[in-house]
Amino acid sequence: MSLRLRLTLLYSTFIGGILLIFGAAVYILVNFILLNQVDTMLAAVARDITAVTKVNSVGELSLVSLPPLDMTSNAYVQIWGVDGNIIATSPSIGALIKPLDPTNLEVSSPIYKDSQLDEAHLRVLSVPLIVGERMFGTLQVGASLAVVDATQGNLLSMMAMTAVIAVLMAGIGSWVVLGRALSPLEDITETVDQINRADDLSRRIPHQGGNEDEIGELVVSFNQTLERLESLFTSQQRFLADVSHELRTPLTVIKGNVDLMRRIKEADEESLTSIDQEAGRLTRLVGGLLMLAQAESGKLALNMKPVELDLLLTEVFTEMTVLAGNKVKVHLNDIDEVMVNGDRDRLKQVFLNLVANAIQYTPQGGDVFLSMSKIGDQARIIIRDTGPGIPAEDLPHIFDRFYRAEKSRTRSSIGGFGLGLSIVQWIVEHHGGQIKVESKEGKGTTFVIWLGTIK
Repeated sequence: MSLRLRLTLLYSTFIGGILLIFGAAVYILVNFILLNQVDTMLAAVARDITAVTKVNSVGELSLVSLPPLDMTSNAYVQIWGVDGNIIATSPSIGALIKPLDPTNLEVSSPIYKDSQLDEAHLRVLSVPLIVGERMFGTLQVGASLAVVDATQGNLLSMMAMTAVIAVLMAGIGSWVVLGRALSPLEDITETVDQINRADDLSRRIPHQGGNEDEIGELVVSFNQTLERLESLFTSQQRFLADVSHELRTPLTVIKGNVDLMRRIKEADEESLTSIDQEAGRLTRLVGGLLMLAQAESGKLALNMKPVELDLLLTEVFTEMTVLAGNKVKVHLNDIDEVMVNGDRDRLKQVFLNLVANAIQYTPQGGDVFLSMSKIGDQARIIIRDTGPGIPAEDLPHIFDRFYRAEKSRTRSSIGGFGLGLSIVQWIVEHHGGQIKVESKEGKGTTFVIWLGTIK
């Protein structure tokens, strides 16, 4: 059963239930009002009759006269003695000698009761006729409920017909409205089927209405999910292509050198050195991939301890000065004493990676500057180079895996594999910090790291 049909049946049932409760309330109220009017009329007739009924000198009921005909034309009156004999009747009752209400010929207080006399449905008021403390008879005043029954029947028929029409109209209206409201869900289903059949994540769900309702929000959210999935799928494809390319290059070099040594039938030193370098590249690549996989799966634990960041940066400066050699000059500018809570080895990996990149991409005779200052409760580490800079269109992507700003930075045997900055970003962010980059072509690049300090 479709959602549209289920909701239509639910709304129709709900409307029917409301109409049933409302109809029952109206029926009970109308019945109460009509019976109350009949009871009021019977009580008035009974009062008039008891007012003219007296007891004679021998202790018998003496009916002086009945009320005028206009008072009793709609009522049937009987007066019964205590011996069970009828004493008087109203002209409207004719020759009827059966009690209007046989079960209440001897009552101690006025009682209203419905009575079925032959085929007539009556409402009967039985009133005891008491003088002093002695009961002399019973007055029964009845009225036909034919009009009340007919009114109730007509009311039931009318309400039943109205309820059926209302439920049908509610069902048809709900079906039409729900069809329009749920049409985006059909579009979602159709779009998903098309995506599954064609593996095309570029499709989007069309939506003509606004985004104020839940369906609109669902369509927007689903389109955003498709957009993210497409981006992730594209990134995954690019990632696999990049990994394949990065693996193919060193493997090709290794295989070529091995084939060369086989042909010359001796271990060539230059070929062995090339093989060693390419094997090192493969090792670093696989290590970086494993580290990112562990990081994303939550299996890369950080050994968080207090770290003297100024001493760590000084240590990095010393090691990188040796790496730079005569190519570039590494400078250690102002440095404050800073203590942070972090993993010392991972933080050192961040600094080594950034400084190594700066040295690698800075041309001969350039400069690399390191500095650290404490600003409020945060440490700011700046690593700046005087290299060629990064084009503006590449800046948003430099932390993506395997991304390289090829226009300004070229591959080298000592460089990374497009994983270094992704790892750096992950480490910094999981230390509760931020890393930002500023660069202009021809004016160098500046990386700024912010980390929370401890006292």
